Amino acid sequence: MTVRLYNTLSRAKETFQSIRPNEVGLYTCGPTVYNYAHIGNLRTYLFEDILKRTLTYSGYAVKHVMNITDVGHLTGDRDMGEDKLEKGARREGKSAWDIAAAYTQAFQKDLERLNILAPSIWCKATDTIPEQIALIQILEEKGFTYRTGDGIYFDTARFPKYTQLSHQNLDALQEGARVEKNPEKRNATDFALWKFSPAGVQRQMEWDSPWGVGFPGWHIECSAMSMKYLGDQLDIHCGGTDHIDVHHTNEMAQSEAATGKPFFNVWMHGAFLIISGGKKMAKSDGNFLTLENAFLKKDIDPLAYRYATFLTHYRKPMEYSEDAMTAAQNGLQHLRNQVRTLKEDVAPAERETGAINDRFREKFRREINDDLNMPRAMAVVQELLKSELAAADKLATLYDFDRVMGFGLAQVDQEESLPEDIRKMADDRLKARAAKNWALSDELRDAIQERGYIVQDTSQGTKVFKP
Repeated sequence: MTVRLYNTLSRAKETFQSIRPNEVGLYTCGPTVYNYAHIGNLRTYLFEDILKRTLTYSGYAVKHVMNITDVGHLTGDRDMGEDKLEKGARREGKSAWDIAAAYTQAFQKDLERLNILAPSIWCKATDTIPEQIALIQILEEKGFTYRTGDGIYFDTARFPKYTQLSHQNLDALQEGARVEKNPEKRNATDFALWKFSPAGVQRQMEWDSPWGVGFPGWHIECSAMSMKYLGDQLDIHCGGTDHIDVHHTNEMAQSEAATGKPFFNVWMHGAFLIISGGKKMAKSDGNFLTLENAFLKKDIDPLAYRYATFLTHYRKPMEYSEDAMTAAQNGLQHLRNQVRTLKEDVAPAERETGAINDRFREKFRREINDDLNMPRAMAVVQELLKSELAAADKLATLYDFDRVMGFGLAQVDQEESLPEDIRKMADDRLKARAAKNWALSDELRDAIQERGYIVQDTSQGTKVFKP
């Protein structure tokens, strides 16, 4: 079954065809590690995880590269302002290197909590400075650069296809770029390839170059790293929709100017997470929520956020609210409970004997291969659970789907050890029910659930477990 993906470059769904048979080169723009990733950022990484899992499910070997931006990303995307890492270092009274290391570790922990598969290759901007300098030198030799008082810039007027990804009107784009104006730029859309360290100021992160001491621009790093690690496997490049007009447009321009070849065949972008008032979540606006304060501190399983993102297509804005996340937590708990019930219906020795149902598998594949349509794929999951298939076959099929969903359903335990006080309340509740003391039974049920456990009365008896 073919995989169809929406390509921002063509503004259409296309049948995906990799450059190498059965192999995919995937580059996903990673975090700028000056602060925690917010859950809007993490929505993008979840969509990219589903892409990677879907390609793997369809038989591709995926070589996934993700960068860590630890230098060069300025507070203004059009090369104005200050370096976010240097600013973060002053904010916290630490070195820029320590800030980058700490927030890289925090980001990787968030990926683990969301069961997002790690990339094949992690690469840091500060580890590829020679490659970035070499790429700028190629652009210089081909006449695409010029020097200003603060750096080496790419001349966008020299690249006629500059807006091929954004599809914007260049006159309107030039006017919009003047919000952050550098009078030395030839064109408002020109962007920095190399920035000079300010006179009399020693930055924490700076390097010698043919043009003087300084640091790379934000955009050049992704071009250099994707070419270094993927080479002739430039299949798919991903990021958030906010990267289309500036970051990815600039990446494409400088890369194709340097090589004379197309830079990535498919470009995919995830939509924003919207909060109250219709605004996107952004660190710059101070309105962002992290996985820690939005979920963990409220005793909500982070995988509930994974579940929630599957209910809205990745190309549509997703609205965040506490009620929506609570509903997602309940939905995830219900799915886990359904798995527990299926396990109860199958003898332990027979749980590995179930067969994946081809009819449901094809339905599921059809939805995920249609531009990662997870809302419809989740509907197939519920259709499977309501079907007349044998419990062992349902489990086998569900575990197969979970290769894409990533909920860890095979690890849902049928029986869990309970703390002594919870076990005693559960036993007392059984006695109250046997005595038809429903008021006490309800009181004990509520007390158990207040401690974060689920109480489920079934035809096979009462089950108490952690969600």
